[in-house]
Amino acid sequence: MLVFSASTSLSCSLVPVVRSQGDTSHFPNTTDTIDGLLKGYDIRLRPSSGGTHFEIGMEVILASFDSISEVVMDNTITMYLNQYWPDERLQFIFLESLDLIENRSATTMTLTTDFAEKIWVPDTFFANNKNSFLQDITEKYKRVRLYGNGSLVYGMRFTTTLACMMDLHYLPLDQQNCTVEIESYGYPMFDKVTYCLNNRGAVTPVEVVDLPQFHITDYTPINTREKLITRDYQRLSLIFTLQRNIGYFIFQTYLPSILIVMFSWVCFWINHEATSARVALGITTVLTMTTINNGVRSSLPRISYVKAIDIYLVMCFVFVLAALLEYAAVNYTYWGARAKRKAKRLRERSFRQKTDGEVMNNAYDAMELKEIRMSPVMGIRNNQTFTADVEAEGAEPPNLRMAPSIPRTYVSHGYLPSNLVRRRNSNSQPKKRRLFSNFKQKAKSIKVKIPRVQDVNTMDKYARLFFPLLFIIFNISYWSVYLSV
Repeated sequence: MLVFSASTSLSCSLVPVVRSQGDTSHFPNTTDTIDGLLKGYDIRLRPSSGGTHFEIGMEVILASFDSISEVVMDNTITMYLNQYWPDERLQFIFLESLDLIENRSATTMTLTTDFAEKIWVPDTFFANNKNSFLQDITEKYKRVRLYGNGSLVYGMRFTTTLACMMDLHYLPLDQQNCTVEIESYGYPMFDKVTYCLNNRGAVTPVEVVDLPQFHITDYTPINTREKLITRDYQRLSLIFTLQRNIGYFIFQTYLPSILIVMFSWVCFWINHEATSARVALGITTVLTMTTINNGVRSSLPRISYVKAIDIYLVMCFVFVLAALLEYAAVNYTYWGARAKRKAKRLRERSFRQKTDGEVMNNAYDAMELKEIRMSPVMGIRNNQTFTADVEAEGAEPPNLRMAPSIPRTYVSHGYLPSNLVRRRNSNSQPKKRRLFSNFKQKAKSIKVKIPRVQDVNTMDKYARLFFPLLFIIFNISYWSVYLSV
């Protein structure tokens, strides 16, 4: 249990409370004594009402930190709360010569909660409370101890859920401050009612309080002034500094993510023609990283800013996805090159066939023209009806086959084969087509040429080196930045 004692600035100067027991002859009938104390007691007025400054001492003993939730940003604590104050109306020992500091013969009475309902008690509440309940197994954990000089100790054990606003920028390498804020609900500072930590008891080391994911590094009590519309109220805050234990995230998030990224590099050693194996491996690693991401996000609040663990998971996802895209590049380069080579062979074959056909057509044209010129009919040789612009060819190709002769009826009526006549006005193309072809040629000349990969295995060899190297650099940068904060 963690006991908070008074600091120098928050200590109380209360009427001393004597804890020892002495002679009971001062009140032979306890019932009559209690009834006499309550007779004429006005529960509506606090002690020293309208008079001097009134202090209420506090003692907080932590039984346990039950839970700390980042999703709803709160923490649940089970604690003992003891409040100390003097009430001169409840004094039942009147000895003028009795020095309560030196003489330990004063008598005390331990009373139940029924007595607490008949006297004035502080209206203490927790300003950051969400939900609380008083433990009542087997009875309500609430007691009142009354001392002979009128001092009271009002103690209880309860479980409370307190709001704890967290800054998760550095999760899971973060440090949080959770507070227990104690305040009077109805008595402002104008009424001279203040809370302070009582200086009784020793401070138990904070290491004895066990938490699943945190450990308490420090605690600090401070006094603050809360300005409200009604009045200014004094608030006593106990600030717990909690350091998160990173071991859970190492084994549940970081280590699996690292292994998944390394597992995605296996595809660099698989033959690029084994498409099913490499694609299956890449998709499996991507889906696994997605599952890890969803698992982490389900246990965290939906906040807008980026957390440290988000950066790591996103970068691991990028590495896994890049390994899959690397195979896409290898596959495209390999099969794209094969398709280009095949298309090139088809174009060359088509060009050769077209060239052979043109050579044969030119031979046929030359033979036909020769027969026309050597025709014995003068009308055919000197026919001026047609204007044929026959392009002069070079020397007749050797080994020409005899072309079939043109029927005389075609020549006599002025008909020639269409391949002998070339229109003079067919040498122009549309202007738009010429402009487009010129623009396309200029674009090709400006285009930056990408170096071709002769062997796709070279891409896998480079990937085997650069992927692990970049991942190591990322890890060094990540941990050096967040561990130094």
